[in-house]
Amino acid sequence: MSQHEPGGMAEPTACLSVRLGAVRRNYRLCVDLAGRAEAAGVVKAGGYGLGMEQVAPVLFGAGCRTFFVARLSEGVRLRPLLPQARIFVLDGAVEQSVEVLNSFRLIPVLNSLDQVRIWQKAAQARRTTLDAALHVDTGMSRLGLPEDEIGVLSAEAAQRLAGLNLVLIMSHLACADDPGSAMNAAQRDRFRDALARLPVAPASLAASAGIQLGHDYCFDLVRPGLALYGGNPQPRNPNPFDAAAVLAGRILQLRRVDKGQTVGYGATFRCERPSTLATVGLGYADGLMRAIGNRGMGAIAGIRVPVVGRVSMDLLTLDVTDVLHHDPARGTEVEFLGDTITLEELALAANTASYEILTSLGSRLERRYIEAP
Repeated sequence: MSQHEPGGMAEPTACLSVRLGAVRRNYRLCVDLAGRAEAAGVVKAGGYGLGMEQVAPVLFGAGCRTFFVARLSEGVRLRPLLPQARIFVLDGAVEQSVEVLNSFRLIPVLNSLDQVRIWQKAAQARRTTLDAALHVDTGMSRLGLPEDEIGVLSAEAAQRLAGLNLVLIMSHLACADDPGSAMNAAQRDRFRDALARLPVAPASLAASAGIQLGHDYCFDLVRPGLALYGGNPQPRNPNPFDAAAVLAGRILQLRRVDKGQTVGYGATFRCERPSTLATVGLGYADGLMRAIGNRGMGAIAGIRVPVVGRVSMDLLTLDVTDVLHHDPARGTEVEFLGDTITLEELALAANTASYEILTSLGSRLERRYIEAP
């Protein structure tokens, strides 16, 4: 669906283009990197902001058969799209979610002995065996069974896991984005120790960055997320994944200003020369964070131009004085994320993580899905 702007501008003011071919290629690269391990697809947070409903079928078509979401509601939305897929819900099971988990054939990732009890009780009530995943904490101190609960479960596995079919044991690396961190090997070894004490089941430790640590971290299943969408999981190294998201806005107005003129709210930028400014119809309501004011960049015809002044809700301003030979005009497209400005560069300008950039992209943005290979 197109948005028509006043004054006859048929193109949308701002647009997020999603390259489904890049998502497909990135998944296949994860498959190659994972060796003998299965590569799942993490499609939580609306497919990292790109559209779960659009990217999940593409991943399934590329051979992905196991998917991870965070919230129960995400699993409910995903099931009709992928009737044959395995879908894990990272939040696990609570009393109120049992019926929905069963109705939609969702597998909870059990994060505590209490969740194990709830899911076992559900199996007993139905006089059946229920699939389950188990999350053990190896150093994140976030979700997952801590060491004392691992000890209890290992000693009482026959009793506490009766009625449950353990299809996965997983953990999560804290520092995989830094290949040199000693924490990686420490967590891998703790994970191996936990696996040795628990019933035999397929194992998963690596997400996007962990896959790049080597086959020693891949175990039986890997869980790429950011990598599928073109982010660089290990920013210190070159990015092997293709950009899947292109964020662009259009110039709404151009103006000449004199030396000394200020720009935007708070007058945080003062022109040091006579300048040409371009106002673009993109702002923090669209997910382009306010923090990139006076720090970020746009790109016109592949040439970078600076953001000047604060980013406001619907607009931002660029100094285009140095690209006047490209004749920027009203309606000219400006890239803020894509081939010229990488996800990591935009995240650095916003003083945040690539994950937050993607998942903050606003619902107001028109999304275009490009099917090209």
